[in-house]
Amino acid sequence: MKKLLILSGVAALLIAASLSVVQAQKANKDVIYASAADATFKPSPSGGGVSMAALWGDSDKGAHGTFTKFAPGYDAGMHSHTSDIWIVVIKGAYLYKDEAGEKRVGPGDFLRVAGGHKHWSGGDKTEGAIFYEEGSAKFDSVPAK
Repeated sequence: MKKLLILSGVAALLIAASLSVVQAQKANKDVIYASAADATFKPSPSGGGVSMAALWGDSDKGAHGTFTKFAPGYDAGMHSHTSDIWIVVIKGAYLYKDEAGEKRVGPGDFLRVAGGHKHWSGGDKTEGAIFYEEGSAKFDSVPAK
């Protein structure tokens, strides 16, 4: 009897998980169009000089895509992120620095930062930066020690 109850519970969980995956797949089939020029940027919880416009997902809860804007001269300081971050610059320049050196990531350039990798980032002193940012999980910024 116990085995039957356990098997029934496992089966119910598998069915529920399958239904949520199907719903997520249906949601992901929608076409999303967004223009960075027309996006509504809101101040980021990570601090002054950063604003974000959500495109899909929820950066406070999980996987997401956003347009992110760094004000001219913005300095994020040395930090890391728990999960991987992918960046494609649209306008201005995203400045990046780690133990391997500095990179000026300009319009059309791509940068992937692995989760846990300590780095510095900021915006060009004159233009700042607007970039598409995608994360595989909740966005965070962990100050380096």
